Amino acid sequence: MPQPVQASSYTFRDIIEGGFLYVDKTRYLYDLIRYRKGVYFLARPRRFGKSLMISTLDEIFQGNRDLFRGLWLYESDYDWQTYPVVRIDFSRHQIRNVEELEVRIQRHLTQIAQHYEITLDEGPFDIQLEDLILKLAKEKQVVILIDEYDKPILDNVEHLVEAQRIRDTLKSFYTTIKAMDAYIRFVFITGISKFSRVGVFSSMNHLDDLTMDPRFATALGITEDELVNDFREHIDAFAKQEHLSTDQLLQNIREWYDGFCFVKDCQSVYNPFSTLQLFNKRNFSNYWFESGTPTFLIKLLKEHQYPVEQLEMLRLRELAFSTYEIESLSIVPLLFQTGYLTIKDYEADTQRYTLSYPNAEVEDAFLTHLLGAFSEQDHGLNEEYLWQLVDALHARDLDQFFAILQIFFANVPYDIQLRHEKYYQTIFYLIFKLMGWRIDAEVRTNRGRIDAVIELANHIFLFEFKLDGGVDDALQQIVDNAYAERYRAKGKPVTLIGANFDSRTRTIDGWKSKPDMMSGT
Repeated sequence: MPQPVQASSYTFRDIIEGGFLYVDKTRYLYDLIRYRKGVYFLARPRRFGKSLMISTLDEIFQGNRDLFRGLWLYESDYDWQTYPVVRIDFSRHQIRNVEELEVRIQRHLTQIAQHYEITLDEGPFDIQLEDLILKLAKEKQVVILIDEYDKPILDNVEHLVEAQRIRDTLKSFYTTIKAMDAYIRFVFITGISKFSRVGVFSSMNHLDDLTMDPRFATALGITEDELVNDFREHIDAFAKQEHLSTDQLLQNIREWYDGFCFVKDCQSVYNPFSTLQLFNKRNFSNYWFESGTPTFLIKLLKEHQYPVEQLEMLRLRELAFSTYEIESLSIVPLLFQTGYLTIKDYEADTQRYTLSYPNAEVEDAFLTHLLGAFSEQDHGLNEEYLWQLVDALHARDLDQFFAILQIFFANVPYDIQLRHEKYYQTIFYLIFKLMGWRIDAEVRTNRGRIDAVIELANHIFLFEFKLDGGVDDALQQIVDNAYAERYRAKGKPVTLIGANFDSRTRTIDGWKSKPDMMSGT
């Protein structure tokens, strides 16, 4: 029977003592802790194993070697000395203002002091933090572990003034840690984002940012080798249940959950949360996405009318996506650091990265929620429209296909800005892209208009949409630009379709089709 897996446990001790499967990442930790001193930062998306890494470090510095029996670190030359640990977890609570933040920090410090039987001086949290470190360091230097340093800011990112106050408060917290450097053995800080003015990057002495360090590219997440070797029994049992070969199942898992890459030229990793949930439930689903829908990001994309189609294979330099500030939130860095975009390629000569969606789970779920936001319609209703459109194409019933599109736009609230071409383009792009997920279609976009190519097993449809134009012009554009040429070699019949969207009536007011006479029949 396969060793049980647990996606909801964040502590190393719970996993080991519970007999759950643990993917051994202790070699990476050894490379951090073997030195006399270290100050490190690592950013990764939510539910990617950051809290587990913090709890593992906690057990190491408390000298609990027996928990690591059978793991790489247990057999290493690490000395297993014990150190006093100050561990602060900002991920556990929703922080709504500075006052709540200060209370939470002081509560953390008080609990740590009580654990070590220390009485703290009265005063604000920065004074108490200094007092705690000084008293703990009387016998040995202190280890400081901070989980999700940026969560109090992200909790308030839609309330700029409060977010700024929280950022400034956190800055004094990290300035205190810097001032106590002589008493500190090791600092490890995790987060999702890189706010350069919080003080983590400007105040901390000799901070080593591991976020885009190739040595730690696979320190979190599950590699291909780890998946195949550590989860072999789960894979075999799941493949048998689904009547698939192991290679077929692995390819499905790859498409759904692999693809996260955080440095140039790196080996991609699988989403650990979704992968563990997959083997728990033996069913493919949007586990990671559904555990925290990016409402704020979707709202930001909609408000800025960002050209969503450009998020595929976006090319830019590192500075454009590695950091940002709350005063000027930029969509691309937010999407990258939160895990909705990832590195797909790197051009050394131009130092440009290519970003795109990591996998099927993220792309399908993200675009589905975007369509709901842009159309302001229920996700379930949109899903039904998509399947009706797919069925109509399979039946080659173009009258029904366009009737469904007309119904869709008729149900979009009147105040939606369909008079703006960019908004119209985004909705059409989302519809055709999501149809593609359901029928394995190729969908491509061109600047200034939407072209859609839907390829079925036995037929290809080429669409050209105009805004306040003519259907004859749309159809002629397909012919003049020879869009059909690249598809003729496939031996399938190709149908050319031109349609027009009328911004005044807010619907498709006409369409025409014709067969490509030089393609298969």
